[in-house]
Amino acid sequence: MFEKSIPDLSIDFVLKLFGTLDGNIDNIESAFSVSVVAREGVIKITGNDVNSVNMAASCIRQLERVSKMSESIDENTINYVITMVREEKETELDTIYNDCICLTNKGKPIKAKTVGQQKYVDAINNNTIVFGVGPAGTGKTFLAVAMAVTALKKKQISKIVLTRPAVEAGEKLGFLPGDLQSKIDPYLRPLYDALGEMLGNESFKNCGEKGIIEVCPLAYMRGRTLDDAFIILDEAQNTTPEQMKMFLTRLGNNSKAIITGDITQIDLPFIRKSGLVDALEILDNIKGIGIFRFTHKDVVRHPLVQKIIQAYEKRDASNPQGNSSPRREAFRRRTKE
Repeated sequence: MFEKSIPDLSIDFVLKLFGTLDGNIDNIESAFSVSVVAREGVIKITGNDVNSVNMAASCIRQLERVSKMSESIDENTINYVITMVREEKETELDTIYNDCICLTNKGKPIKAKTVGQQKYVDAINNNTIVFGVGPAGTGKTFLAVAMAVTALKKKQISKIVLTRPAVEAGEKLGFLPGDLQSKIDPYLRPLYDALGEMLGNESFKNCGEKGIIEVCPLAYMRGRTLDDAFIILDEAQNTTPEQMKMFLTRLGNNSKAIITGDITQIDLPFIRKSGLVDALEILDNIKGIGIFRFTHKDVVRHPLVQKIIQAYEKRDASNPQGNSSPRREAFRRRTKE
């Protein structure tokens, strides 16, 4: 039996670490097959394998650092730190949790929560055009909006433009009630929600009325040149190659464009190639254009979302002949690369 002690821990951190009904510490104990007890600010870890004891200790130390930076210790955070420690990548965690991108309307700091998210933020800082590609829940759009709001507050740009293609995911646009704007609004709701959280609904509304922030369908972008702007194209997997080319050529002086999408959730007709897949093939290795691919490890929604994504990936990998549409074949090629 091996034992390791971690002294001088604050009561506040210990309470966060153990969680409600010891749910957090149960995850750590199960992951490393150890026992963890706390006595007067000292945590003792015991187990039959010295490596497992050391990894559990490293995990707790990393979580202590997260706690000191006012980050909550939830199930997602614990599972992610466990994964990084298991893969001996805990030193990479030093790149995250430090820099605050911006504050929400309620004063909550927005930070990268995974190494992948931090690399995505760095790519946005270092490139004029960035493609953020990956599964749902990885923060592709939310972080892009946060970066746009930061640039606006720092007066690096004078306008934010957010756009999405109005492509149905099984529903029919024409059957929605109301006028054209009312029909389009549901497609833009995720963008409204992100901006409302960061700016507050009243401030967001004022910026919209002044033309500082514009949220519009992709079709409205044709014929425009956008200078001094931060432009975000969301759900880009549902663009056609022609639409993608049209969007990319809207870029004006002192502007930045972020394109986000998930090439496993394409809602275009089967005969149409995704503009996002097409752009990833054409624009790779061009200076000033960054392409970042998220994985299931970067999912920051409910832990079940990560498991769902992994299950679908496993199914697709084991059934290469099933549903062999052009977009799935393109996705498999890009994944193998």
